[in-house]
Amino acid sequence: MIVIYGIPNCDSVKKALQWMKANKLTYTFHDFRTQGVNSSKLKLWTSKVGWDILLNKKSTTWRGLSNEEQSVSTNTQAIKLLVKFPTLIKRPVIEYNDSLLVGFNEESYSQLLKG
Repeated sequence: MIVIYGIPNCDSVKKALQWMKANKLTYTFHDFRTQGVNSSKLKLWTSKVGWDILLNKKSTTWRGLSNEEQSVSTNTQAIKLLVKFPTLIKRPVIEYNDSLLVGFNEESYSQLLKG
């Protein structure tokens, strides 16, 4: 089963959802903003891709954080911040079987999801 995590108004998420529909793939959508994300899920993700990949330092949310909040240097600190501010997670995050894709990348989607 494919699970797409993100927020519906994000351009990258919109592209991913359009790609899924165009390729006739069935998926479940998880909205960070309304459904949140828990620390156990984030621990699993950071074990696969690293917190530095998940943490979007280009986001509007990031720019609104204090210097103290931005001084993330450990996995534990990153997870606490991502639980508190799920819109800091780079989007979309796609779970499929034991694999995890972060961001929109048609080539990666084709290799993993259509292969």
